[in-house]
Amino acid sequence: MKLARFAGVAMALCLSTLAAKAEQYRLGLITPPPHQWSKSAVAIADKLKAETDGRVELLTFPSGQLGNEAQMLQQLQTGALDFAFLTLGEFANRDANYGIFLAPFLVKDAVAARSLLKGEVAGKLLDGVNKFGLTGLGWGMAGMREIVMKDKVSSGADLKGKKVRTVPFAQELDFWTKLGAAPTPMPLPALYDAFANGQVDGMQIDFEGTWNSKYYDHAGVIIHSDHMMFPMIAVASGRKWQTLSEEDRATIQKVMAEEIDNMVGLYADIDAKYLAELEKTSVPVIKADRTFFGPAIDAWYEEWRNRTPMLVDLEAEAAK
Repeated sequence: MKLARFAGVAMALCLSTLAAKAEQYRLGLITPPPHQWSKSAVAIADKLKAETDGRVELLTFPSGQLGNEAQMLQQLQTGALDFAFLTLGEFANRDANYGIFLAPFLVKDAVAARSLLKGEVAGKLLDGVNKFGLTGLGWGMAGMREIVMKDKVSSGADLKGKKVRTVPFAQELDFWTKLGAAPTPMPLPALYDAFANGQVDGMQIDFEGTWNSKYYDHAGVIIHSDHMMFPMIAVASGRKWQTLSEEDRATIQKVMAEEIDNMVGLYADIDAKYLAELEKTSVPVIKADRTFFGPAIDAWYEEWRNRTPMLVDLEAEAAK
């Protein structure tokens, strides 16, 4: 009896010690749980827990639970948040070179985008986030950008004057302005209702989001254009990163790199899968190429090659 009691106490002490050693971190992102970014975040959490025997626990907070991206960036800079998957909006608004990946028709598909995100320019920009108080851990992406509109559209001219939901990147806003549309930034969680009640006439989005969030319910047309890639950058709080052990930093870097690359590799199939689903709906899907957008694209490049010199280098990489 005494031996059993002693064994029980010893086991409890052992478990208590293990629990005390467990390190808990938080990762924030804006995408809803069904989105691949959120799925990949959960996969990273599971893998970290397995590879550290439960010593490292990553808690994921999708759907902007920790705030919008500006708020999460501030939390990262102060060390209140440990990790995040962020779009490039907050970076591009501080250093315009971070918006060069949004160059229209820079790549033809998700496969080409994956190669570009492993290139020299991407590496320089990943390292460069240290000036924002962050540590870069890898480049991810969402699906290629398409267009979903409430009314029928047959050419780029039909987009003039239309309120199109965008993210607040200077390059993206300028693209839509040059088309004659009215770019309208708004948080992703507000988009479904805004589209349904006519606050916006359409959106720039991917097939995955269009299907999972059912934006097609209120659409008159889906334009299959693949006109932009849409990167994501995985970052750590620079302040918090310095407090981690070398062992934990190495493990986190390894797991993040593997799972984020896996994520990017999935997007060719993800795009194809959700395009096939959308083509089964009653909403017409029309194909559009560069000519659909008229002279706006050439005008965009003329301006942004001057404003962001790294764009020229990125174009050279993409051409290979």
